[in-house]
Amino acid sequence: MTGTDSRQDNFEFMDRRDFLKIGALSGAGATLTSCGNPEHQLIRFIPEEESDGGVATWKPGICPLCPTGCGMLVRVMDGEAEVIRNGQKGLVQMGLARKLEGNPAHPISRGRLCARGQAAIQVTYHPDRITHPLKRNGARGTGPFQEISWDEAMSLLLSQLDGLAASGNQKALAFMTKPMRGQRQTLISRFMQSYGAGQPVSFDPFDDKVLRHANARSFGHEQLPTFDIAHSRYVISFGADFLGTWNAPVPQSAGYGEMRQGKAGQRGKFVQVEARMSQTGANADEWVPANPGTEGVLALGMAHVIVKAKLRPGDAVALAEYTPEEVAKRTGVRAERIERIAREFAEHAPAIAIIGGAPLAHTNGMFNALAVNALNAIAGSVSFMPQPKLSLPSSASFTNFIDAQLAGSETSTKVLLLHEANPVYGSPAAWRVREALTKIPFIASFGNFIDETSILADLILPDHSFLESWVDDIPESGADVAVASVAPPAMRPIHQTRSMPDVLLDIHHRLAKPAAPALPWKTYEEMLKESFETLSSAPDTWKNAKLNGGLWETKKLGDSPHVPKFPRSAEAEFDGEGTQFPFHFLPYKSQSFLDGSLAHLPWLQELPDVLSTAMWSSWVEVHTETAKGLGLVQGDVVEISSRHGKIQAPVLISPGIAPNVIAMPMGQGHDTFTRFASGRGANPISILAPLIEPETGALAWAATRVRLSKVKSDSKLILFAGGMREHPDEHR
Repeated sequence: MTGTDSRQDNFEFMDRRDFLKIGALSGAGATLTSCGNPEHQLIRFIPEEESDGGVATWKPGICPLCPTGCGMLVRVMDGEAEVIRNGQKGLVQMGLARKLEGNPAHPISRGRLCARGQAAIQVTYHPDRITHPLKRNGARGTGPFQEISWDEAMSLLLSQLDGLAASGNQKALAFMTKPMRGQRQTLISRFMQSYGAGQPVSFDPFDDKVLRHANARSFGHEQLPTFDIAHSRYVISFGADFLGTWNAPVPQSAGYGEMRQGKAGQRGKFVQVEARMSQTGANADEWVPANPGTEGVLALGMAHVIVKAKLRPGDAVALAEYTPEEVAKRTGVRAERIERIAREFAEHAPAIAIIGGAPLAHTNGMFNALAVNALNAIAGSVSFMPQPKLSLPSSASFTNFIDAQLAGSETSTKVLLLHEANPVYGSPAAWRVREALTKIPFIASFGNFIDETSILADLILPDHSFLESWVDDIPESGADVAVASVAPPAMRPIHQTRSMPDVLLDIHHRLAKPAAPALPWKTYEEMLKESFETLSSAPDTWKNAKLNGGLWETKKLGDSPHVPKFPRSAEAEFDGEGTQFPFHFLPYKSQSFLDGSLAHLPWLQELPDVLSTAMWSSWVEVHTETAKGLGLVQGDVVEISSRHGKIQAPVLISPGIAPNVIAMPMGQGHDTFTRFASGRGANPISILAPLIEPETGALAWAATRVRLSKVKSDSKLILFAGGMREHPDEHR
């Protein structure tokens, strides 16, 4: 099903109460019927914990849905939940999470939580969540799985690991995860090391590794920056949707709100440079569309003006080629506009320049990052959040891992463990990820849901949800203090799941050939307690961390050098000849689904896009004049073709995009990802070229060119409120 109205779906629509599966049933010990059908009975189990009646308890938590690491409060009340116990479905009275809010005491969230964070509660109560261990029962990738016990599941995994160790081939074990910063990553790394395998493989083709590497070169901090937006008088952003999806949107939005409220006699100004108007761009005083891949040139053009006018010190010779006139030719931004913005930036201190998103996703992404860093060094404005003293291991290269599997060498992986990574969906088709993974003899997943990658697994050992287990995080950005977050389970598990870290520790201690060095902890809670107690010598450190949701220290933001280093110019390369593929293709993170990992949550599917009001579907944004030239009207379905594939989507006509660019949100187009996401819309990642930024190996996901052609299709553009209104682009 693609692009159809949600009201016509064969999906059962659930309100909040139904989705949480909290009943108002009475009669202790009674046998209950489901939906009036006596063939499907629910058994009322003995209550597992004492009732608090109608009294709400607030417990600390950590939002898991994006890298920000917002601290949250979980509202827990007594209720009845539909659970699985010993293979039987029934009801149990227990403390249930009812609502998620931001934790006012947490330095990152400061009492705020975005719409994605609010929807995180659906992970726990999702009707398609895996409720017990599963073993493949058919051809790989076709989906049939058989329910098995935890004893059998553990025996199957142990037999695979013991087999590798017996043959002296421990290097053939691999562990793939999404990027993580907490002690889960440390545990996985130590497990792999003690077993004799390599470092875990990290998968996120949209990670900001280019900016981290650039920050290490420019400022000595290999992390994302933390800007004092609240006290800035001038902000210019190069592609960073910092109010929506980039870095730490919750604290950045709070800082932006303070800046825009103004202080006595002043109100900060905001300029956004990007080829497609984002949520952040829609809030700007000026929106500046620059040619894709030229953002660094524009930044150095501003630096040229500032240094030449002696508004700030700098090497004028190094900037000689970046006169406003020359920069205008390359960027498409008028010379007089470059001159004015540069002077405003220099004259309205404190000022900051932010870069993120598409400018970093070109083959010259490093140049763009270093150029904006140089502009920040001129302004003396960049800072970095201090980090707690907890070791965080490095990860192995994902593309190197895939290449090794495709090559089929003797050192290729024989057993793969998966945790919160879906590379089959999230990778360009040209990377041949599915083909590579099918060459691995045994795959075990710790996933909560069947997705495009876990459907290839031979064994699934479902993890607790974040509300049912110990969670922790070390936020990278968003506060002026060092933060280490931790939260105990807010509620008991409702299914036959087990915490992945506890399963890993159990496996470690049961290996036939003892691993060395041994991991000393029996439970993940023990590991967290030991780790957090090293952070402070104060009494009751662990007790206070559990109570408050973590530990944070009062420290100043990390200092950084303010000597601008101007990089050598580098041109962006694009895949596809301009004559055959006339449009730059700009996929962008969805406000609701980010990279697609949240598309299974129906509250986010029905959340209208903040600019277009589109929902439950995919769309492609086309400039008003471009659409007119192609004979397209709103809702027409087009085929978007690159040299590496083709997809279809309905047209959404927008004045907020450059005429030579078409844009498409990520997130839809899943083949296998619960009833709410499967078969809905199209996946723009699949047609991307396999170009990379050469210094870091990061995917250059903004470097693909495409063409459009109108096709006949039943796909529909679903708008909540009639769509965008056209308005003059007064800032061109």
